[in-house]
Amino acid sequence: MRLTSLAATLLACGAIGAPLLLAGCGGGDSGGGAFPWFSAPPPAPNPPAPPPAPPAAGPSAAALADCCTAGDRDFPKVGGNLGNQNYSSLVKIDKARVGQLGGAWLNRIEGGTNTGNSQSTTVVVDGVIYIESALGNLIAVDGKTGVTKWKWTTPYGAITRRGAAVAKDLGLVYTVATGNRLVALDTNTGKPVWIKQYPSSATDADYQGAVQKVALVYHDKRLYVGTNDGNRGAAFSADAATGKVLSTFWGVPRVGERGYDTWGGAPESDRTGATPWIHPAVDPELGLVYWTFGNVRGGSSQNGSTRPGLNLFANSIVALDLKTGEYKWHFQSVHHDIWDMDNVMSPVLANVRIAGQERKVVIYGSKTGMYYILDRKDGSAPLGIDEMPVKQDARQASWPTQPFPRQGAWTETCIVDQPLGTAIPGDPNRAVPNYLKGCLYDAHWDVPLLSIPGHGGGANWNHQSFSPRTGLVYTGMGYVSAAHSLTESSNGLRPPGTYMTGAVVAVDPSTNLVKWKKPMPYSLAHGNGILSTAADLLFIGQPDGNLLALDAGDGSELWRFQTGAAIAASPVAYEVDGEQYIAVYAGGTSIPYGDSAPRGDYLWAFKVGGTVAPAATPKPPEVRRPVSGQAVEGAALPTPNTVFLARVQTAANAPGTSESTAVNAMTPTWMRVPANTTVTFTNPAGNANLHCATQFFEGRFDFKLAPGQSAQHRFDTPGEYFYNDCHSARPTGKIVVY
Repeated sequence: MRLTSLAATLLACGAIGAPLLLAGCGGGDSGGGAFPWFSAPPPAPNPPAPPPAPPAAGPSAAALADCCTAGDRDFPKVGGNLGNQNYSSLVKIDKARVGQLGGAWLNRIEGGTNTGNSQSTTVVVDGVIYIESALGNLIAVDGKTGVTKWKWTTPYGAITRRGAAVAKDLGLVYTVATGNRLVALDTNTGKPVWIKQYPSSATDADYQGAVQKVALVYHDKRLYVGTNDGNRGAAFSADAATGKVLSTFWGVPRVGERGYDTWGGAPESDRTGATPWIHPAVDPELGLVYWTFGNVRGGSSQNGSTRPGLNLFANSIVALDLKTGEYKWHFQSVHHDIWDMDNVMSPVLANVRIAGQERKVVIYGSKTGMYYILDRKDGSAPLGIDEMPVKQDARQASWPTQPFPRQGAWTETCIVDQPLGTAIPGDPNRAVPNYLKGCLYDAHWDVPLLSIPGHGGGANWNHQSFSPRTGLVYTGMGYVSAAHSLTESSNGLRPPGTYMTGAVVAVDPSTNLVKWKKPMPYSLAHGNGILSTAADLLFIGQPDGNLLALDAGDGSELWRFQTGAAIAASPVAYEVDGEQYIAVYAGGTSIPYGDSAPRGDYLWAFKVGGTVAPAATPKPPEVRRPVSGQAVEGAALPTPNTVFLARVQTAANAPGTSESTAVNAMTPTWMRVPANTTVTFTNPAGNANLHCATQFFEGRFDFKLAPGQSAQHRFDTPGEYFYNDCHSARPTGKIVVY
């Protein structure tokens, strides 16, 4: 339903309150003026385009001269090109030969380590692969032989990295190190050419924010550097020869800066976050760089009561002048965020035909499960975006509307209440029982409200891919629901016991409609980037260590290979001496599967006829969100085979002395028993409230116990059985039967 009242429409379009989009409310198409109700209806889907003609001779990929040169013999940056298309023009590995792919070589880049978080994607220039390890080191590897050419070992300590940048014309490769250091190394030797340290204090004039996990972007003698996880961070450019800061744009404005008045008079202590923690896209032809800014952190990302207003430039894409850093336009995808639903994907640039006209667009969106298709010259929305009313809570100072593309989302945006005892695991957006259930943008307060996509779902920060060959944009995604309330730590609670699965989605950006969607067994939302190729193949890695090749036309699986560790990076394609390779780094990451995701330091390359065998299959990640604590044997408990509800477990595995609604308020949280054991569930007499043990999703039992009451269940079948409490769904326990 669209807004129909004039007052609501004026509010949505910024006639009342602050403007939402410089180019016009709702991004009405460029011919329709600033008001979305004057816009024409979405155009009919375009007919399939014929196969593209061979590309005209132009700059090489490694020149990074324009936005959208496809990867060729090189794959010179994270995202493949300046438009982050993750696309390769190489076709020697095609559907007929992809089944013959085998390991060309394997390099354990850190000597065989199986620890740490590795989120870095490889880049390839002149047959050399550059990869950062979980330890913060940068390694150069011969792309043909797999032999390490050199290794820069950081003296500054381990750091999470997401990708180096290569300036072929300068002979430099760039990484970052702890202490806000930008590091330039000689591409031939790995020796430092210069190291620039930016101040860590906001009182210093040269302060930029926390320079850490963001992948670096190089173009035309400049580096584009983002910042992360701090109270205030800049999107800045630096001289690639010295590291000197050349331009700065802050995600959180200060007095006198654009957007300052969108924070409702909040003190500076509550105006924090909005860091640009994912690398930008660059369009040299238009002279623009496109940054995405993250969620608000002020006080709590869940509490908006102290920061009324839109809270710019949190949850926004901002277009800046490439050279000066001057603001050009912005679009905010989530107003007054209280869910950590920032759309943090690297923007993808594409040229598509919309209503018969060629349009230069930027494809933006991730966690919300929506694509906001914007004209990259002015931020208008050629397919229409409307401000729609959403559920409110005045205590949150929540914004009355949110922007929705007219075509809708490409994933589910509401939790499904599926009866216990039905199909397991059931719908991917199935609710864990006993939670207050809601949809995207439902306002919350002090009671946890479960919604989807959660802050760990949708597409999050994985690298997406646009194929000019198919005209589709591809993304992995996750189904990871989240419960939001003032009491949740960090950015919301991922309910213990919920299934965390995913899908691969293909969307036509000329219509913003889903072409196909393929369910997957794991979440693919955190670093699981997609590579598309001119042979109509897709490559994506999974958290179980498998690298997959899919048909770009329908998502059907064509090939898989076990790499040995979870993949949280994008595969790349390159060519050496006429031989085409696919490479991927399998290092492992904790998101969202914690310590259960296998770790390693496996840098793989594959070619047709490769003979290196797959790695040993590691233990796969736990698809269900784990409970707190460690396993204890039921027979060894102070009160054998007994669970005490709403009490936090002590060090002696006994129940605490006071009633609790904490996530770990089951004693024990995790019990192991042999099959045919009878377990007693007790609501301690000292508790004030009725408590439950609701088993999900099999529905084996649902005990409702007054203080002092107990109930029993005999566990006759091996498996794991989660249960939570109806008084507050947060406390969750698990019985493992063996």
